[in-house]
Amino acid sequence: MHPHVHLPDRAAASEAADLIDRFGAHAAGEGEGRAGRSRAVGELLAFCRWRQIERLILVLALATGARTIH
Repeated sequence: MHPHVHLPDRAAASEAADLIDRFGAHAAGEGEGRAGRSRAVGELLAFCRWRQIERLILVLALATGARTIH
Protein backbone atom coordinates (compact mmCIF):
# COMPACT_ATOMS: atom_id res chain seq x y z
CA MET A 1 0.00 0.00 0.00
CA HIS A 2 1.36 3.40 -0.99
CA PRO A 3 0.48 6.31 1.29
CA HIS A 4 -0.95 9.39 -0.36
CA VAL A 5 0.86 12.69 0.11
CA HIS A 6 -0.71 15.86 -1.23
CA LEU A 7 1.71 18.53 -2.38
CA PRO A 8 0.20 21.89 -3.25
CA ASP A 9 2.86 22.76 -5.83
CA ARG A 10 6.25 21.87 -7.24
CA ALA A 11 7.98 24.15 -4.75
CA ALA A 12 6.95 21.82 -1.93
CA ALA A 13 8.80 18.94 -3.61
CA SER A 14 11.82 21.20 -4.09
CA GLU A 15 11.72 22.17 -0.40
CA ALA A 16 11.61 18.48 0.55
CA ALA A 17 14.63 17.80 -1.68
CA ASP A 18 16.45 20.76 -0.11
CA LEU A 19 15.80 19.46 3.40
CA ILE A 20 17.04 16.01 2.40
CA ASP A 21 20.21 17.54 0.91
CA ARG A 22 20.85 19.73 3.94
CA PHE A 23 19.78 17.46 6.82
CA GLY A 24 20.04 13.91 5.44
CA ALA A 25 18.47 11.37 7.80
CA HIS A 26 17.18 14.23 9.97
CA ALA A 27 15.25 15.94 7.16
CA ALA A 28 11.84 14.73 8.32
CA GLY A 29 12.58 15.99 11.82
CA GLU A 30 13.48 19.39 10.41
CA GLY A 31 10.19 19.47 8.49
CA GLU A 32 8.36 18.53 11.67
CA GLY A 33 10.12 21.31 13.55
CA ARG A 34 9.19 23.88 10.91
CA ALA A 35 5.58 22.70 11.04
CA GLY A 36 5.59 23.06 14.83
CA ARG A 37 7.00 26.56 14.70
CA SER A 38 4.39 27.56 12.12
CA ARG A 39 1.61 26.17 14.30
CA ALA A 40 2.98 27.96 17.36
CA VAL A 41 2.68 31.34 15.66
CA GLY A 42 -0.74 30.59 14.18
CA GLU A 43 0.30 30.09 10.56
CA LEU A 44 -2.09 27.26 9.70
CA LEU A 45 -1.32 27.13 5.99
CA ALA A 46 2.42 26.99 6.59
CA PHE A 47 1.86 24.31 9.25
CA CYS A 48 -0.10 22.15 6.78
CA ARG A 49 2.49 22.70 4.06
CA TRP A 50 5.41 21.64 6.27
CA ARG A 51 3.50 18.60 7.54
CA GLN A 52 2.97 17.44 3.95
CA ILE A 53 6.65 18.05 3.16
CA GLU A 54 7.57 16.00 6.23
CA ARG A 55 5.29 13.18 5.05
CA LEU A 56 6.83 13.24 1.58
CA ILE A 57 10.30 12.90 3.09
CA LEU A 58 9.14 9.94 5.18
CA VAL A 59 7.56 8.24 2.15
CA LEU A 60 10.73 8.75 0.14
CA ALA A 61 12.80 7.32 2.98
CA LEU A 62 10.59 4.24 3.11
CA ALA A 63 10.70 3.81 -0.66
CA THR A 64 14.50 3.82 -0.77
CA GLY A 65 14.87 1.55 2.24
CA ALA A 66 12.39 -1.07 1.05
CA ARG A 67 14.25 -2.20 -2.06
CA THR A 68 15.64 -5.68 -2.33
CA ILE A 69 19.07 -6.51 -3.69
CA HIS A 70 19.33 -9.37 -6.17
